[in-house]
Amino acid sequence: MSQPAYRRILLKLSGEALIGDESCGIDPMLLGRLADDVAASAQQGLQIALVIGGGNLFRGAALAAEGMDRVTGDHMGMLATVMNALAMQDALERRSVPTRVMSALKVNQVCEDYIRRRALRHLDKGRVTIFAAGTGNPFFTTDSAASLRAVEIGADLLIKATKVDGVFSEDPMTHPEAIFYKRLTYDQAIAERLQVMDTTAIVLCRDNGIPLRIMNIYEAGALARVAAGEDIGSLVVTGNEQ
Repeated sequence: MSQPAYRRILLKLSGEALIGDESCGIDPMLLGRLADDVAASAQQGLQIALVIGGGNLFRGAALAAEGMDRVTGDHMGMLATVMNALAMQDALERRSVPTRVMSALKVNQVCEDYIRRRALRHLDKGRVTIFAAGTGNPFFTTDSAASLRAVEIGADLLIKATKVDGVFSEDPMTHPEAIFYKRLTYDQAIAERLQVMDTTAIVLCRDNGIPLRIMNIYEAGALARVAAGEDIGSLVVTGNEQ
């Protein structure tokens, strides 16, 4: 593998990325394959932070739509992200990659509390750092949490790993004629209502000048290629960087 083109990245994984061939939960084989990709890049000296969603285990918004209190549902969803983070930590440590989980909710019997200075120290020490429990607040998605943490740690790049090859005008699974965007601006993503990330997350990246790359996580080795500077997927930037 080539030397990393970046010093520090934040990788956002959806909870659904861990399902694989299962109907819900975590597919151990897929978890292992994702851990292999992260481990390979970390062992080359790339500083890696992760944010993992919880949709494979629980979706608070869906139950809120059926009458559950939204705040309660969101807190349950945050706890689901802690479970996913612990699973990824275990997979990485079995590959001899030092890893820390830091939670925005206080569950310090199973992981550390999120403290920015401590997170920066972990990253500087070469430890993969997984940020769990979103922002710790209801009504905010894990996309917003990923953007916030990327800003806080000074990430050179935010990567959102998805099931498709990048940004499209429509869902390419159901609309084969959908237009693929190789490069676009944050303002364009907002104006055209492209399904990149939620608006709060996009604005955080835009206003802090953090480039966002959307890529297919199911392509083995893609993370290492992006880390080496290869132009994979779609890149979202501010207008000044076009």
